[in-house]
Amino acid sequence: MPVTIHDVARRVNLSITTVSRALDGYDDVAEDTRQRVIQAAREMGYVPNRAARQLRKQRTETIGYILPTSTPRFSDPFFSELISGLGDEAAKNNYDLLISAAQPGEDAERLVYQRWVHGHRVDGYILNRMRLRDWRVQYLTQMNIPFVTLERTLDPVDYPSVEVDGQTGIMNVIAHIAGRGFKRIAFIGASPELVIQADRYAGYRQGLQEAGIEYIPEFVLEADLTRQGGYKAAQKLLSTANPPVAIVCINDLTAIGVLRCARDLGLEVGKEILIAGFDGIEETENTQPPLTTLNQPVYECGRELVKLLMGEIDGAPLAKRRIQLRPELLLRASTG
Repeated sequence: MPVTIHDVARRVNLSITTVSRALDGYDDVAEDTRQRVIQAAREMGYVPNRAARQLRKQRTETIGYILPTSTPRFSDPFFSELISGLGDEAAKNNYDLLISAAQPGEDAERLVYQRWVHGHRVDGYILNRMRLRDWRVQYLTQMNIPFVTLERTLDPVDYPSVEVDGQTGIMNVIAHIAGRGFKRIAFIGASPELVIQADRYAGYRQGLQEAGIEYIPEFVLEADLTRQGGYKAAQKLLSTANPPVAIVCINDLTAIGVLRCARDLGLEVGKEILIAGFDGIEETENTQPPLTTLNQPVYECGRELVKLLMGEIDGAPLAKRRIQLRPELLLRASTG
């Protein structure tokens, strides 16, 4: 028969209430008592009734992540790496990770959040692909629901976040390309409402300025963060009478599409045209040629986001509410 909490209580000669509170981590149980209970439970093979514990604590012991995408992106290396970090850190805290997907900004996305919030599906939310003014931040704040974000919006709300300094990263890429004597540098970005677009485009403009390179408006195009979008944008840029000789991309998937287009047009990447991305996904090591990229620690970002969220859920003061990271420039053959 399965070991029950009554059996553990008898083993350690304590009340069921004390054993329950010790296993649930309440701070009104002495630490030596807690360790004695945990040791006995482990030796006896006791597995707590999770549903009962959730009911006692009035928590789902689940955190939520809704992929902001219009197409299935679970195969996108960025999201896969982020979800790995989220899942591993959630498991470490005995929490589950609930994942769904919804097209950003559409009614379907709002309905998913509303259904989860009103159904008490999760204890808190992880948000990313933030918009400069993001309704998700405003909604969850109004509903008094814990959340954390990867990237930070302009909304006047205090919330924990992990941020990657894309502006400085792109500036470093521009400096490297300019240092090789390439001056006609284009930028393929994304929707102007996205935080990563504002951040990385600002790095492009400032990088050009510091390198003394003329800004050419026609060299800035919007794509959709996919290989296909990058390919189409590159076709447009490289079919002009006086095309760019270098293209910096908002993310790696865009850059991989650009690289494929350049090769299809017979250009020698790394010599006739330079190409760089952003994210540091594993695939960039194996493109032909290998892709220069800004490597952001996506997996670690996922873990840090969950750590921040657990503090918000527990109502514990956080040592840092804003964790700021700087990406590492990985120079490869696509920029010579």
